[in-house]
Amino acid sequence: MTGTKMLPACALIVLLGAGLMRAQQPAPPAGDVPFKIVRLDPALDAIISPDAKLETLGDTFGLAEGPVWMPAQNGQDGFLLFSDIAANLIYRWSKDRGLSVFMEKAGYTGKDTLNVGQQTTTGGRIAILLIGPNALTLDPQQRLVICAMTDRNVVRIEKDGTRTVLADRYQGKRFSGPNDIAVKSDGAVYFTDSVGGLRGGDDSPQRELPYNGFYLVKDGKVTLLGNDEGHPADFPNGIGLSPDEKHLYVTAGFGKTFRYDVQADDTVANGKLFVETGNDGLKVDRKGNLFSSNNARGVAEISITSPEGKRLGAIQMPRVAAEPRPRICATNIGFGDADGQGLYITGCSGLFHIRLNAPGILPGQKN
Repeated sequence: MTGTKMLPACALIVLLGAGLMRAQQPAPPAGDVPFKIVRLDPALDAIISPDAKLETLGDTFGLAEGPVWMPAQNGQDGFLLFSDIAANLIYRWSKDRGLSVFMEKAGYTGKDTLNVGQQTTTGGRIAILLIGPNALTLDPQQRLVICAMTDRNVVRIEKDGTRTVLADRYQGKRFSGPNDIAVKSDGAVYFTDSVGGLRGGDDSPQRELPYNGFYLVKDGKVTLLGNDEGHPADFPNGIGLSPDEKHLYVTAGFGKTFRYDVQADDTVANGKLFVETGNDGLKVDRKGNLFSSNNARGVAEISITSPEGKRLGAIQMPRVAAEPRPRICATNIGFGDADGQGLYITGCSGLFHIRLNAPGILPGQKN
């Protein structure tokens, strides 16, 4: 698919990570659900050990999203950045220093908080306002790139801390709320856009684009790669590139991921169903295995799929049924640690860490 052709109906996507819980969500299972590694194929053992432990790094966030590992530089160790959409900030976490605020007003720089940001009950019963940044990544120069969802743009943070808007409109119309993002080694930016930045969502009078889509930004030009026009219940969400950058992945519906061929001009073509799992953020390891957040079957998990499309297993997140229920879901993932074998999971109110047996792709770095 190239240009502005509509995403095929079978590939249309439901946004879950930014908290837009729409239509008939499956009812969560009754009782507690333990953390566990679900092994569907022996090949999973090379990626994650069956006895791997889940470490909780924090559990009181509003809505955690978009983890990205910042590499070691200037004599300082690497550290993790991640968004709290409800708090409108980006946190910094490192093993030696713990948690601190990295950036205030990261996703909404305005003052009119009464008329921006959709409301959601993602992962629980508490109503949360989507007021801040969503996904984060790095460009080839290791500059931070933010889906500033409520500012309705994609911005790059320069080395001096200033903000450069990379994209805020398509054909003169403002985006509704950039959601997830990936940057190619040549600097091409891929991102998804949804109504998460709009008070009232679909029905917001501030909405300018009549569809949700996924886009390419290259050399200052914005190209629409696909949209959900005619299918308003479906949203583009997670997006990521294969290690060789020949394929673009997009999560779809209540549990589908599609794969597209990346063309010489960085547009995409030949979208096909890759695997029937995934409805939120995704990342790919150095062997091409896909890690996709999935909340569509009542249990939050990170599904792991081989580059051939075979499901190898999953990291099942815990669920506590006692009231008030902790808000644990699976919004996004990011690889980190010095060796790239740390997996960081943002899960509604929680931030989690688990060690892997194989390294993942670290954005903005040569892997």
